[in-house]
Amino acid sequence: MQAIATPTAAGVKLRVETVTSEAGLAALAGGWDELVRAMPRPSPFLLHGWLLEWWRHYGDRGELAVHVAYRGDRLVGALPLYTRQRLGLRVTEFIGSLGALLGDVLVGRREDAATAAALLEQAESSGDDFANLFGLTASSRLVGALPPGALRLIERLEAPVMELHGTWDEVYRERFSSKARSERRRRLRKVSELAPVEVVVARTRAQLDRALEDAYRVHQARWEGRHDVSGFVTSTGLRFHRAAVLALAELDVPRITVVRCGGRPIAFAFALHFEGAMYGVAMAFDPAYAQFGPGLEAKLTALEAAAAEGITRVELLGTDAPHKRPLTDRFDPVYQGIGLARTVRGRVASEGLLAAIHARRRLKHSEVARRLYDRLPRLARG
Repeated sequence: MQAIATPTAAGVKLRVETVTSEAGLAALAGGWDELVRAMPRPSPFLLHGWLLEWWRHYGDRGELAVHVAYRGDRLVGALPLYTRQRLGLRVTEFIGSLGALLGDVLVGRREDAATAAALLEQAESSGDDFANLFGLTASSRLVGALPPGALRLIERLEAPVMELHGTWDEVYRERFSSKARSERRRRLRKVSELAPVEVVVARTRAQLDRALEDAYRVHQARWEGRHDVSGFVTSTGLRFHRAAVLALAELDVPRITVVRCGGRPIAFAFALHFEGAMYGVAMAFDPAYAQFGPGLEAKLTALEAAAAEGITRVELLGTDAPHKRPLTDRFDPVYQGIGLARTVRGRVASEGLLAAIHARRRLKHSEVARRLYDRLPRLARG
């Protein structure tokens, strides 16, 4: 662990250190989550329990570099990074990598921009070739503390947001027509003719443990024979989500809504509730029951439960999609930040990565690619 001190602020000198071991990261539990709560857009994916379990399950090929700031013994800032090797280059990333949504530098409520700047100065002394930070937001304190152009941002996710104002009944009737509501009731009656249907919202450790098993089964059924990039049901993904969910259960953060027919799970919606907002993590349905709309049932039940708990904002995250549009009020995009090159090789590599991402985006949004993508499911069914 290395440390530097900065000039006195608020009467107590700021001390900045770099934590490089799992034990050191685990020891930060005490004041970490208060820093997350102080974010402009608080992210449950930066909670200590989530990050620690991610590192334990995915960090074996990286080098931990968590920069932390103290005033006396009080943790007042943190920047959760690690270094990975990529084509012979040392690349700085957020702990959580592609799953570090809404990632940022963490700064205490009484701290100013100088604390964020001190953490970034500590990070820049690492000697890594460049930074590749996925999950940044437009209100990022990290970006605001950097010189203009030091980190080039590319929008990667539209990140739909829904406002939950009023009662759930009011919200539901405003967003779904009487025909859509009637169709939902009809589908529920039809699936109930097959076997008794129950819809549960798991919240306690015991409930979440069973609900995770149900979610794994549904996700496997949904993606069987198809390319699944989520990693949700890989052997490591199974262990990580179980450990992380049970860790956050102590904070009453995870919710898993499960639809069961005759005791068989046929859909789920997994979300995290934090600081008055609901954050979508994953959802899926069993294709064998697709005609009954169990995925929509899981999603709407999850939203109804969130509204009953006083949730006022729903971060749907991910991309814009037809099934999200009735629930979308606006978009708060998620960005990938590339730059902070410290070597010639790093500058070349970061420019190459930017060019490759732009090329993929142009192809994805081209008319030919869109038509091909729309046809792929039909082609796959033969």
